[in-house]
Amino acid sequence: MLNSAVLVLNRSWMPIHITTAKRAFCLVYQGVAKVMDEQFELFNFDGWAQLRPREGQAAAGLVNGIIRIPRVIVLLTYDRIPKRTVRFSRKNIYYRDKYTCQYCAQKYGPNDLNIDHIIPRSRGGKSTWENVVCSCHDCNRHKGGRTPEEAGMRLNKKPRKPRWTPYLGFQIDPTLYKEWTPFLTFVDVAYWNAELEA
Repeated sequence: MLNSAVLVLNRSWMPIHITTAKRAFCLVYQGVAKVMDEQFELFNFDGWAQLRPREGQAAAGLVNGIIRIPRVIVLLTYDRIPKRTVRFSRKNIYYRDKYTCQYCAQKYGPNDLNIDHIIPRSRGGKSTWENVVCSCHDCNRHKGGRTPEEAGMRLNKKPRKPRWTPYLGFQIDPTLYKEWTPFLTFVDVAYWNAELEA
């Protein structure tokens, strides 16, 4: 239970990290964070410890009883969002190109795709967002060590660095805990963080 995941929000209720319940308890106990319940009410450690777990809720043992495992904590002083860049990885290239071969425009599973350098590395082509695309095995073999023009092939779209940024730095399943849902969808994040009129 103490290794289960807890969503960490900054002071503006923006998700910034996922930690363990053990670390979350330490932050709350030290007064650095508060626990948020399903009704968005905040609790310090003592207040949270007084709540009794309901049927089916995860809990951990204390010397003098049990305590509910928090699912969301809010940092009390941290208001920044960590700046992250999109990692140049095979997974993100596939994601950018929507698992679609950029030559034949067919969608494939990840095992049926590979990364193609538009200007081949043997000719000085670099491994950059602007020079790599998803390609199916057949198109990759047909193109070989040539440029698309030399191979009589055409790109579906010009590749570029994605404009999206990783939200938490890794992929998570928002259905993991229902308490996370309001903070993991962009619509809800905009709702919670839009400036309100006076």
